[in-house]
Amino acid sequence: MMGGSFWISHGATEALFRGKSFMAVLSLALLLPTVRISAQMKGGPLDCDETCVCASNIVSCSKMNLTNVPTPLPNYTAVLDLSFNNITRLRAGWNPESLNKLHSLILSHNNLTFLSSEAFVFVTKLRYLDLSFNGLRQLDEFIFEPLEHLEVLLLYSNCISQVNRAAFSGLDNLQRLYLSQNKISRFPLELVKDRTRLKALRLLDVSSNKIKTLPLNELKALPAWIKNGLYFHNNPLPCTCDVHDLVASWHLKELSSTMDFKDSHTCLLPGLQKEKMAILDLDKVYLNCSEVTVMGKEAYLEQLLVLDCDSRERDMLKNWVLPGNIPLSPAMKTAVKRHDGSLRLGPLKAEDSGVYTCYATSDSFNETLYVTVTVFNSTKSGGLENLKTAYTTLIACLISLVMVLIYLYLTPCRCACCPGQGLEKSDSFHSSTVSISQAHEEMGQGRGEGRGFAYRHVAFIQPKDPLEQNGRLNPIEEDEECQGDNRERRRSDAESVSSVCSDTPMVV
Repeated sequence: MMGGSFWISHGATEALFRGKSFMAVLSLALLLPTVRISAQMKGGPLDCDETCVCASNIVSCSKMNLTNVPTPLPNYTAVLDLSFNNITRLRAGWNPESLNKLHSLILSHNNLTFLSSEAFVFVTKLRYLDLSFNGLRQLDEFIFEPLEHLEVLLLYSNCISQVNRAAFSGLDNLQRLYLSQNKISRFPLELVKDRTRLKALRLLDVSSNKIKTLPLNELKALPAWIKNGLYFHNNPLPCTCDVHDLVASWHLKELSSTMDFKDSHTCLLPGLQKEKMAILDLDKVYLNCSEVTVMGKEAYLEQLLVLDCDSRERDMLKNWVLPGNIPLSPAMKTAVKRHDGSLRLGPLKAEDSGVYTCYATSDSFNETLYVTVTVFNSTKSGGLENLKTAYTTLIACLISLVMVLIYLYLTPCRCACCPGQGLEKSDSFHSSTVSISQAHEEMGQGRGEGRGFAYRHVAFIQPKDPLEQNGRLNPIEEDEECQGDNRERRRSDAESVSSVCSDTPMVV
């Protein structure tokens, strides 16, 4: 009992000695929330002494646990840093006045989950916008359209899974777009493809997302200066030789997107384990893909050929050197430099084969490219012309054969001996018809009497009597007075017809 009383007395004595310091701490603890609440009030005044640092045209309110943007901001503000706060929604009119001098807005490391479609109508002069490390889930159409001067947009480390195809419409000056470490499952081809791509875009980072397929053919067709800034590593791509060919060809051209992240270009092997493998090792270990090499140009005589100086940087000065270290001259007619820096060759000759060198230079970067040209010692159309000639000859032969068959089997028979044919009305053939009938009668008699060979040698004798069996005049002799020299020709014609239509050979 006494011990307990002593303990209480001792505790009361200790509390008495610490009473003043406790009250001071308690007063400070109650004061701080008041200061924070005043700073967090919507539309709360900007305090350059307590909550923000205002240095010249820079306003930094970082790490102040703000839930709203402090207002009003000075009109001279060029850089606004609101990073590492708790701003969850960026509404329309978060600043009531236009900030025409604001070019950099930093909102990283907040809890942003909502962006109003009119969130940027008062800051149209922005060139740098940092929205990284937030909770954004989708990008709606035309959300960034007012930012026509924007050059850099950081959206990495969010939860973005849906990107509207028109989300970046109007950003004609956008040069760098960072979309890595999100949940995007579709490669945004429209951002880099001709006609629809962003005109000034030179860096697109979609690495570390959920992309399972790539538009390989479209990516291969892109110019090197776009591919040099296209990052798609660390995505769950399936291991195929097509993917290997793409990455290997980019690596041979020493593009930054594959050189800087060589080990991060991986793919998933088929199976339940989904084991990762380096894409550049597929030709050695797993799929035994063909080795990728730098290919040159092949052409034929008399063709036109265009050599591209596909440099890794845009808008570079390009100069060509011909095989044999011959500088390109404006006087040359078969080798002409075009306005885009490419080289037009042709009509090609056999001596145009060789290595062509392109020197691409700029103020900060130099690059040398080599193109090997092989000109075959023949025209490309030569083989086709020979083939066409062969087909033409074959068709002509077939047509000739068909005509012969038509002539032999389908030509109407003009002889009286043919089945179904009666006596010809022509007088010139009448005597021949009579001779043919007599020959058939003799053949029939021989066949019935002797019962031997059915054919006998018979000579057709022209009757001398001007009157035939039917009492008519012999047409040949009748025409002697009028025809003159035609007499012999008609006689020979009649005899020739008789020989053709007779079943027996003639014996004279």
